Amino acid sequence: NHINVVYTLFGWFTSDLDVSQSYLSELFEKVSSSSPCLVHIAGQCNPNPCLNNGVCEEKGKRRFKCDCPKPFKGKKCQKGPKRCKRGICGRGECVLTSKPPFYACKCKQPFLPPDCKSLAVCQPNPCKNGGLCVKDGMDFDCLCKEGFSGRFCNVGPDDCYKFKDDGESYRGNMSETDYGEECLYWNSHFILEKGADPFNDFEDDDGLGPHNFCRNPDGDTQPWCFIRRGRVLLWDHCVPKPSGAPRYTTASPTSDKQFTTCGKPQPKKAITRIYGGLKAIPGAQPWQLSLQVRPKGTSQAYRHICGAVLIDSCWALTAGHCIDPKDQMQVVAGSLTLGKDVPIGQTIAVEKATRHENYKETSTAVYNDIAVLKLKATDGRCARESQFVKAACLPNSPFPDGTECTISGWGATEDSDYGSDNLLDAQVLLISQESCSSSKVYGRAIDNTMFCAGYLQGGVDSCQGDSGGPLMCNKEGSHFIYGIVSWGDQCGSKNKPGVYARVSHYLDWIKSKTQAA
Repeated sequence: NHINVVYTLFGWFTSDLDVSQSYLSELFEKVSSSSPCLVHIAGQCNPNPCLNNGVCEEKGKRRFKCDCPKPFKGKKCQKGPKRCKRGICGRGECVLTSKPPFYACKCKQPFLPPDCKSLAVCQPNPCKNGGLCVKDGMDFDCLCKEGFSGRFCNVGPDDCYKFKDDGESYRGNMSETDYGEECLYWNSHFILEKGADPFNDFEDDDGLGPHNFCRNPDGDTQPWCFIRRGRVLLWDHCVPKPSGAPRYTTASPTSDKQFTTCGKPQPKKAITRIYGGLKAIPGAQPWQLSLQVRPKGTSQAYRHICGAVLIDSCWALTAGHCIDPKDQMQVVAGSLTLGKDVPIGQTIAVEKATRHENYKETSTAVYNDIAVLKLKATDGRCARESQFVKAACLPNSPFPDGTECTISGWGATEDSDYGSDNLLDAQVLLISQESCSSSKVYGRAIDNTMFCAGYLQGGVDSCQGDSGGPLMCNKEGSHFIYGIVSWGDQCGSKNKPGVYARVSHYLDWIKSKTQAA
């Protein structure tokens, strides 16, 4: 019953503290006597304080003794032979087995068996079901075939569980929590070390085994698994439960329809250093494009000049000052690194670039700094939607001053005046129009077609090379293209925040250009 569960859990968290068994019993006696909902504790051995299948024997009113099965010993049978010594499995998880040497190492990619101490990225391919392994430094991503998902493409289209049975019969291959943490093997020494034995603690151990797949052995609301953070044992559900709808794993087949939604990124796990920004997470900025040019009529290599943002399969926005009629243009979608051909990248020719008719440059500002790019279709499609290529939403309402939004691009950094090879992103705050147009900032150069974002004290800012890139604001889980990186005075300096074209001001203009084609 629940009192046993609470007692056991409380025992886990106090096992390293000087808290006596009698104190815990007195505490539960007081609670149970004051609440008719709780069952009275029947003595020192109920629930059984002995771990690892030890047999409890009461010794008077306040004492007990554990008869421990070999090879366990200690007051609560908590001490046993240390098969899994610290560091024995390098960067992996040590699990207990029934045959000599009574342990095995389960390596975390890209570390290799048998001891998980050497590594080779994508060798052998860790991606299942025909997934493609793509190197990212000393890390990797799996590009899954349609219908497959999960860190290693191990979750298939038929690998789902239904809402009605809460996943108690789930026998699929999901091995990650809702937050992307890798599940522990059910026979991990770390689980047993913390006093839990999944194979004996649950009434239903059917489905448990020497694996780390999500299961529901205790009648919870959905499958779950144990995870570890440092020396702490935790657990978490494996899949979120949508409100009022049937629940399936992320293995549900992908729709064949393209770009039916906008502003919904699917970022992968974080890596680690736009000006003051961080290296972007794969899939976190899937609408970001690299606008690349070369002189018309030449076979020169394309070079990156600006950012751009995808708003539909065949349409993108960029800054007006990025457009030169003498250039032949293309965009690259889905790639985080300039100058590298990667399988997740898509290169698409620009069929037509239309700069705003009232575009104007002055010595103090750039006005109507926006352009529409029409992309060239191949086999009826331009950009193809994937985890790494998605469309941003156009704004449908203003965002309040002080909103934290995201800028991204390959612009100048503290270490490079000429830009970064890696896509960077950073958070900035929307600055009020009053502050932006004050005499201390940009004064009369600012009009209602532009706005400022950043920090007036300096620091994080968009810089050269980020021109044309997006400023994205999040509302209720959808990401809106609120600004196009336009201009600024210096970079990351005090009272000189970045200036952006206000996309909401140009919605009718954008509509006229994209629907007239």
